[in-house]
Amino acid sequence: MLKNGELLTRGEEEGFEVFVTTDKNLSKQQNLSSRKMAIVVLSSTSWPRIQAAVESINQAIETILPGSLREVRIP
Repeated sequence: MLKNGELLTRGEEEGFEVFVTTDKNLSKQQNLSSRKMAIVVLSSTSWPRIQAAVESINQAIETILPGSLREVRIP
């Protein structure tokens, strides 16, 4: 099992551009200033709520800049 920092590094090494997570504490646990990969944080872990917000999530993924973090608030 990879820890968050290792997972982010591995994702960047493999060419991933965006990391989507529900870990709201990620920015407090990791130094994200040197990351190339964009990070999208979902405000809910509820799968039905995430499915209902897929349009907002997709928009965030399509418009986020490399190395930045964006939270998607899910009602």
